[in-house]
Amino acid sequence: MLKTALENVHIALGARLVPFGGWNMPVQYRPILDEARTVRTRAGLFDLGHMGRVRVRGADAEAFLQKLQTNDVAAIPPGRIRYAMILSDQGLTQDDILVYRNPGNDGFFVVVNAGNTARDLEIMRRTAAGFRDAIVDDQTQQLGMIAIQGPLSQQITQKFCDGDLASLKYYAWMQAKVCGMPMEISRTGYTGEDGFEIYVPKGHEQKVWDAFMNAGAADGLTAIGLGARDTLRHEAGMPLYGHEIDETTNPIEAGLDWAVKFNHDFTGRAALDKVVAAGGTGRKLVGLTSPGKRCPRQGYKIVRGGQEVGQVCSGNISPTLDTNIATAYVRTEFTAPGTTLEFLIKDKTEACTVVALPFYKRSR
Repeated sequence: MLKTALENVHIALGARLVPFGGWNMPVQYRPILDEARTVRTRAGLFDLGHMGRVRVRGADAEAFLQKLQTNDVAAIPPGRIRYAMILSDQGLTQDDILVYRNPGNDGFFVVVNAGNTARDLEIMRRTAAGFRDAIVDDQTQQLGMIAIQGPLSQQITQKFCDGDLASLKYYAWMQAKVCGMPMEISRTGYTGEDGFEIYVPKGHEQKVWDAFMNAGAADGLTAIGLGARDTLRHEAGMPLYGHEIDETTNPIEAGLDWAVKFNHDFTGRAALDKVVAAGGTGRKLVGLTSPGKRCPRQGYKIVRGGQEVGQVCSGNISPTLDTNIATAYVRTEFTAPGTTLEFLIKDKTEACTVVALPFYKRSR
């Protein structure tokens, strides 16, 4: 089991640690719903050292990335970031990733999911072998990754960062000094709130973590675990690999076609062309709400008139909306918002209603 550089910090904070994607990670420090509310109202600090981090450089780096993933890398300006997917030849999702173009326009940086890092690296290296000059450099063990999320994120981070964070746009990144050291900072987030990710040189992770905790103490900043992170991303309608997307799903039915650009030849494009031409796969990902006491969970069947019409991908109690929420793949004819369905818990049914995603969107 892999450990991040901050594991002892989490233990000292009383975290409950669990295996996740091959890493020993904090799932919670306090009640999960309390942690989620902290992020929505103040700010929370996350150890993301388990995420895969890869630098891509060389004269053919752009051409290689165009082949590797679904978005249009050529259209990414320096210092900006795009969401994309790595697909199989059959158009099925191997991972969802973030592609960063370096601010100096001299290469790229890719962030991948922890549980898929080894497979992604194998796919990346195999694909890169078809290009004369495309270098894939795994930086997962050389860089820590710490994120702050919540409405107070900017004012807390600015206290020990010399970069002008107010000028850093959403889905952009820059180089700046953090705690007096050169680092890279991005502004993406996986919670639906404003926030930043700090890429920390190995050996300095605890110094940066402590700087955050000290700077944010008066504002109520606390450490946040993977349990609240899952609830927050779910409210914000963001997919989680192994739930909304996996090796059995494609981006079209998952509602992620906005991250697929058909102006270049990426792996899996021919298969997606056929899906589009056929008008889809007969199912779509939707949101569901349920007012009952029992929450829909992953794997529960969705029924209509006693007939199975879908299956739950993720289910949570939403602390922001004060109701049960779920995402599910359902047959296309039952995807209109307002459609009433049911989910099965053993042999009992609970009412649920189709709603548009995301469940939650912060005001800007």
